[in-house]
Amino acid sequence: MRKHPFINGSYYHIYNRGVDKRDIFIEEKDVERFLLCMKLFSYKDPVGSVELALREQEPNVDVRRLQISKNDRRLVSIVEYCINPNHFHFILKQEIDRGISEFMKRLQGGYTRYFNDKNKRSGSLLQGKFKSVYAEKEGYFEKLFAYVMWNYKVHDIPKDKLHLVRSSEKEYESNNFYIINPLEGNKFLDWFGGYKNFTKHGKKIINIIRASRGKKLVKIDDSKKDASASFDFNDD
Repeated sequence: MRKHPFINGSYYHIYNRGVDKRDIFIEEKDVERFLLCMKLFSYKDPVGSVELALREQEPNVDVRRLQISKNDRRLVSIVEYCINPNHFHFILKQEIDRGISEFMKRLQGGYTRYFNDKNKRSGSLLQGKFKSVYAEKEGYFEKLFAYVMWNYKVHDIPKDKLHLVRSSEKEYESNNFYIINPLEGNKFLDWFGGYKNFTKHGKKIINIIRASRGKKLVKIDDSKKDASASFDFNDD
């Protein structure tokens, strides 16, 4: 049992990584499959399987154009995400009772089955149960939002694996929300005063985190380090 139960209408930082820190995405097809699972499994009505859902859509469906009935109720609202080669981070808002637990059960179980079948392997792919942190702690959420959005910049991901990175950054930048719940996306854009202000804030946060881990700072235009900020992100 989790120390803190999930509460409807509240936000949580959810994350997990590959067992033994192994890569869980080998090629772009894997990442696109995971994004598709995120989209489909965030709704209450069972989809049966991703293959069935795909057959009901046009051939070679793009997750950005995948249509979901407006009457379908969400288990969770996806607010932010970052997918790295060996781990992922989300900010989720629980919409109905047990919404986060059900979403993660579907997502992790469905993707593991896909990955194991594709690669002719068996056993666990992810490192146990997913981790969760209540995101609405004082002084945490604003930092967390930047940490999740640009999580790939926190890490020194090899150049030959950067094509496996996906982030909600593109959705917020374009204001074209297809995995993010548009109501949540627009709410937080307003909260930060627009994407430009959020980007400036976020990149400062990332450099503070990198500095705290003894890493080289990433290039940021017109930024000033805030030495008073502190972080507790030891989850990757």
